[in-house]
Amino acid sequence: MPRPVANPPNPWESTHVQWLGPAPPSTLAVYEEDARSIVVDNDSPDVPFRYSVNPYRGCFHGCAYCYARPTHEQLGFGAGTDFERRIVVKRNAPELLHARMMSPSWRGEMIAFSGVTDCYQPLEASYGLTRRMLEVCLRFKNPVGVITKGALVERDVDLLAALSREARCTVYVSLPFVDETHARALEPYAASVSRRLAALRVLSEAGIRTGVSLSPIIPGLNDSAIPDVLERAREAGASVAFMIMLRLPANVRPVFVERLREALPLRAEHVLSAVRDVRDGALYRGGFGERMRGEGPRWAAIEQLFELHRRRLGFEDGERYDGGASTFVRPGQLGLF
Repeated sequence: MPRPVANPPNPWESTHVQWLGPAPPSTLAVYEEDARSIVVDNDSPDVPFRYSVNPYRGCFHGCAYCYARPTHEQLGFGAGTDFERRIVVKRNAPELLHARMMSPSWRGEMIAFSGVTDCYQPLEASYGLTRRMLEVCLRFKNPVGVITKGALVERDVDLLAALSREARCTVYVSLPFVDETHARALEPYAASVSRRLAALRVLSEAGIRTGVSLSPIIPGLNDSAIPDVLERAREAGASVAFMIMLRLPANVRPVFVERLREALPLRAEHVLSAVRDVRDGALYRGGFGERMRGEGPRWAAIEQLFELHRRRLGFEDGERYDGGASTFVRPGQLGLF
């Protein structure tokens, strides 16, 4: 199990703690909150959707590269093991979503599940917040897009298929690796590669529009696997594909570097050198237009490899989540109230 010592210093706090001896084991702690709002309005030009919902803060999957880790520091937690084991549950999320859709200002725009942390992480099996929010979306015929590493998404195949018929729905399975060893090294508690592909197949066979996200692309580690990932996702029924470059903002960097070196010691320095090669010598660039992609000849070759096999396999370009006329209808307009 990870240990709390893996948390880098929290810049939101004036002091931080370092263990002088062995750290105690990191165990799951669940926090419940009554959130004030649930629909987030994203105004970044790099984000392919405007509205998103996040029923959970933190993520049990423990992906070493997760760009959302610094958001936990705003709660007074750490970006390392705290992010993975101190999970905040927004227990009133479905009620907030219903209230937002009843508001006259809501026009039925597509909602992404989720913009920050995985909506199908293990706690969802107990709380069912994602399922209840999907039920709200179905009631209003509101389009949705889902992206997940969680095989639990299979549980909601009935709702997702109904949304596909009544509104619009696309489910993306995040699959950066085909190598189970690499996946387990950097995504230690996410569903296995084979399990994710099985879930993708179940969703596709139910008539749901599905896609694959090859994200993040980590040069020197998984860029050569792009053809295999696309091939296996296409075999499982995916029709849309996109990729995003590794993002290492703030305290994501020390978490990623530490875990990469620990899990893959023989490849770590090669990978870090390759990342710098497509970031003009840096491990990360955070400006709009550059944080989601690399630059230079190596990145151009990665893009060409992806495009070649995306087109060969007949994938749609998945850079945007939504399109088409609105299907949104308030229940009162249907004469239900």
